[in-house]
Amino acid sequence: MRPSSPQSAPSPQVINPDGAWCWFQDERALVDPEAGLLVVGSIASGGAPEDVARRGDLDLTVVDLASGAAQVVTLHPGFEADDHDVPALWRRPDGRWLAVYARHKSDDLTHWRISEPGDPTRWGEERTYDWTAHTGGRGVTYSNLHEIDGRLYCIARAVNDDPCALVSDDHGDTWAYAGKLFDRPKIGYVNGYARYADGPGSLHVLVTDHHPRDHDNSIYHGTIARGRLRDSTGRALEAEPFTDPAPDQAELTTVLAAGTEVGGARLGHAWTTDIREADGQVAAVMTARADHQAAPDGADLGRNVPVPDLRFVYARLGADGRWTLSPLAKAGPGLLPHEQDYSGLAAIDPYDVDTVYLSTPIDPRDGSRLAHHEIFRGHTADEGRRWAWTALTDAAENPGVDNLRPIVAPGDPSTTHLLWFRGTMRSSQDYDCEVVLRSTPR
Repeated sequence: MRPSSPQSAPSPQVINPDGAWCWFQDERALVDPEAGLLVVGSIASGGAPEDVARRGDLDLTVVDLASGAAQVVTLHPGFEADDHDVPALWRRPDGRWLAVYARHKSDDLTHWRISEPGDPTRWGEERTYDWTAHTGGRGVTYSNLHEIDGRLYCIARAVNDDPCALVSDDHGDTWAYAGKLFDRPKIGYVNGYARYADGPGSLHVLVTDHHPRDHDNSIYHGTIARGRLRDSTGRALEAEPFTDPAPDQAELTTVLAAGTEVGGARLGHAWTTDIREADGQVAAVMTARADHQAAPDGADLGRNVPVPDLRFVYARLGADGRWTLSPLAKAGPGLLPHEQDYSGLAAIDPYDVDTVYLSTPIDPRDGSRLAHHEIFRGHTADEGRRWAWTALTDAAENPGVDNLRPIVAPGDPSTTHLLWFRGTMRSSQDYDCEVVLRSTPR
């Protein structure tokens, strides 16, 4: 018998009729618990005929959590129809919001705007930082806002397509080039794909070698803490953060090595999905190809090569700095023909790393194939070895649509604010999807 039908959960609320996001920016959604507001960034594709005029709009959706009223605020009309461009959000000490965003490698500008005090519906003028002197005109992508040792950093993919950063000492009023976080010869399209997570006095970094299409990736973890870049055991690397020369990410702790067997499948071409720390516990989710055939090192695997079996892998960091890997769920085949390593993605609860939310066309309760991607909640009581699953969406509720890329918005420990988008996704630049929210007490 299948437990936990979705009918017992509250129906999700559509808060933006046209929007989607990528997963290499954070925070993409935040809650201000004092004001009772949730803010989430997205990009309008204009994929539906009635939405064509909104194509490329860079939006924030502001939700009054008490009333449920949602207001779509456009930070930059017609910015670029690409889900890689969604803004990173930060709540400043003075009550203002900061939003930082960049195009998908089509120019060298990082853009930012600052709100009025306590009001994320009213924003000041847009300003930009030009990376050209450092990138040579080769483009910038992604924005991640994190405070490290009392300074605010915006981490982006920039110089040599490595993770790099800007730094601000005035909460985002002005920015300066900080340097590169990692450095290595580029293979294929870009270098490491990184996810970041705040911890007490540290910033966690989970990073690949390159794009999984171009390389049989392993995945590495480290932290920036006490002024040094460290591996999972706390050992400091020789190079200080953002100094030249920057270290290779392979100097960090290997979390998932290419070719590792997990859950009876040999995994490769891994990609970072999420990482969180809560109550002193650190967990990560990654995707990888199951029983892959590795190409020679450096070979371009090409697009439009079907990948029939992607897997979600759950990893838990032990007190000794070692990672334990567990099979989480099947992620199905590649989401898009030309992006065969895309999945529906997964999100770890920022207040409970024993709980994850994932999007998959394979029911994790019994392994049956579903018509579309659905959202499931998983909970473990033994650090990932076994999982109990609850279906949160169902084809009968919204037939004919995919439910993709869940986010659990941090800021309110008393309530789970789960966001995702649903509809039809044809590419990162072309989709007909609406943003939905389901809020439930913990």
